[in-house]
Amino acid sequence: MRTATVLLTTLLTLIAVPSTAARAENGGITKTWAIAEFGTPLYGDGFTHWPYVNPDAPKGGRVVLGAFGSFDSLNPYLLKGDWVRSIGLTSDALMTNSGDELSSAYGLIAETVEFPADKSWMIFNLRPEARFHDGVPITAHDFVFAFEMIQEYGRPFLQSFYRDVEGAEALDDHRLRFTFKTRDNMKPLMIVAGTSPLPRHYWKDREFNATTLEPPLGSGAYRIKDVVPGRRITYERVPDYWAADLPVNRGLNNFDEIQYEYYRDDSVRFEAFKAGKIDFRQENRAQRWATGYDFPAVNDGRVVRRAVPSETPRGLQGYFFNLRRPHLSDVRVRQAISNLYDFETTRRLLLFGQYSRSKSFFPNSDFGVSGPPTPEEVAILEPFADQLPPSVMTEAFEPLVTKGDGRIRQGLRRAKRLFEAAGWRIRDGKLTNAAGEVMRVEILMVSQAQERLAAPFVKNMARAGIEASLRIVDTAQYEVRLDDFDFDMVSVALNFFPPPGPELRSYFGSPEAAVRGSANLAGIQSPVADALIERIIASRDLDALKATTRALDRVLLSEHAAVPLFHNDEAWLAHWDFFGYPARKPRYAVGFPSSWWVDADRFAGLRGGN
Repeated sequence: MRTATVLLTTLLTLIAVPSTAARAENGGITKTWAIAEFGTPLYGDGFTHWPYVNPDAPKGGRVVLGAFGSFDSLNPYLLKGDWVRSIGLTSDALMTNSGDELSSAYGLIAETVEFPADKSWMIFNLRPEARFHDGVPITAHDFVFAFEMIQEYGRPFLQSFYRDVEGAEALDDHRLRFTFKTRDNMKPLMIVAGTSPLPRHYWKDREFNATTLEPPLGSGAYRIKDVVPGRRITYERVPDYWAADLPVNRGLNNFDEIQYEYYRDDSVRFEAFKAGKIDFRQENRAQRWATGYDFPAVNDGRVVRRAVPSETPRGLQGYFFNLRRPHLSDVRVRQAISNLYDFETTRRLLLFGQYSRSKSFFPNSDFGVSGPPTPEEVAILEPFADQLPPSVMTEAFEPLVTKGDGRIRQGLRRAKRLFEAAGWRIRDGKLTNAAGEVMRVEILMVSQAQERLAAPFVKNMARAGIEASLRIVDTAQYEVRLDDFDFDMVSVALNFFPPPGPELRSYFGSPEAAVRGSANLAGIQSPVADALIERIIASRDLDALKATTRALDRVLLSEHAAVPLFHNDEAWLAHWDFFGYPARKPRYAVGFPSSWWVDADRFAGLRGGN
């Protein structure tokens, strides 16, 4: 599944882990080294390291990981090119987040921050010791430059996060000021806290708006050591990394080298893991987790498997419709097609009884719907009642449930009624409209593994008279087709950044539906959704935000813009048994690779010291 927000995860999510905070208020100005969108940061005075790290973890060793697809650029800011998703290893941000919290930020490059009661501006006081990898100090001017480059050249999804930022200004080399269009809203402050610097001195003789395979100058714990275009990228730990001893980094970044090997076939990538060419993998296929790990290295204990409970909020994984296509623009058509997806049979035959059916755009979280609307949700939706289907105000969203025996008579009957209401009838075995056009639906995919899960759905669509097909393309073509909205349906997994905020504009906002490269893949244009998104972004109370997000969820579900698939409440980990890791993991993450390390004795016993 494509993760539409992986760029922001690389660039704006805070890629280390947080520090502690002392908060002082003077004349209405708060000065602190940790902030939270709601409430107060979890960690405060006396903080020396995260409780989910080993502060004495040994440094050293090398880990090889498998990546899917290919790449042709090391510039992650641009829409053009297929960029390396691991590039965030090379950059630090103003502040960094806690793996035990959903929305907090602790000082990294910024030692402290200042902001007024109305939150109209924020000043970051930068650490004078902060350096790029070439030894040049990081200054406020490098952040202003980054903000300007994002505004001018950044991907639409990335730009959408800064929409509420009025401007950035270097007050001096070590004081950076952002001003905001909003008032009394912490969300924009949290967004800019995740900004990484771009070295002006490096880019002054280079074209920023161009793809490149030249390793860019960074500021993080790792730098690029070697690149084999499309096949391999190797990072090395920076030996004199300026922030290595900060509390937010103690016990992190333990591997000397992290290498990503790229594979265009997921089955080949798994075989590489079995052969010891890949050291760690997070499994995402139920069949393989249930049956594929019966090989000698697992049986004799050289490879370890663990199912780890996951509290990480999810985004919807589904088959997203392209509402821009005329034959898919009618909600009744989309609802009819959704009734042809048989999750229960898929779960029994292909998912080995694993996974839960998703019934929300925000599954596995407090931000998604569950059951009928609550009074709080109804009150939020009431002003828009005349623009919504009546069921949104009274009923739970429940996809059709089958017996799991492969028979979908009820789904076919429901689909037939909806198709006929929308002007489509079976003629000569084909679903046809009044103009004689046959319903054709192609699902765009990027891997063979997805084909196996989608094939029964395609077969069911054919039973309803649809000329349905699957199209598998390589990652480069896949990205271009998604950027151009060149698909009927597409297999996608969304992310969101809890608590949900500006990313909702790019995912579901009407203005983004026509912007090439935006994350609004479905092309949703709903005035009600637009209004609720702005209300969510402006929320000052977490409970009110949750209620509004659930109201938005109900509106989005009523659009039937996607066929919801499934999600997992566990993370499935498999690795060769030479790693050490802390006694507990962060609440909202797995912790790999940031807090793991190589156990030299176990590695020598397993690999003979090679």
